[in-house]
Amino acid sequence: MNYLTTADGIEEDQLNGFFVGWPNPPSPEVHLKLIKKSSHVVIAVDEESAQVVGFVTAISDGVLSAYIPFLEVLPANQGQGIGQQLLKKMLELLSDMYMIDLMCDENLQGYYEKLGMHRAHGMILRNYTKQSGV
Repeated sequence: MNYLTTADGIEEDQLNGFFVGWPNPPSPEVHLKLIKKSSHVVIAVDEESAQVVGFVTAISDGVLSAYIPFLEVLPANQGQGIGQQLLKKMLELLSDMYMIDLMCDENLQGYYEKLGMHRAHGMILRNYTKQSGV
C-alpha cells in the first residue's frame, strides 16, 4: 500500500466505491474536489491496481485546531489496518495542533479510542439534500 499526503496525480476514475450507504453520495468528481480542497489529506493507493482504497481528510486553521471530517476505506479493503494507518499518518501531520476533533457514530468511538482519541459530546447539523456536494 502506498500512502500519499497530496492529491496530486489522483484522478476521478481512482475514486469509485466510497460513501457506501449514503442516499446521495458525492460523485467521483465532487470526491476529488473535497480531497483537493482539504487542508490535509492522506490517501491509500493500492500499488498493483493504482486504485484509491482509502482516504482521510482534515480541515485546519493552521494555528490551533483541525477537524477530521472523513475517514473512508473501501468495503473490500476493510479489516486490513488501512484505516488505522490513514488516521495515524493524519494525526502525525496534525501533531502541532492543540485540538483535533472528529465526530462519529457511537458504535465507532471504540475504534478511535484505540488510536488515542477520547470520547466527547458534540452537536451536528446535516443538510441531507446537499449530501452529494455542490
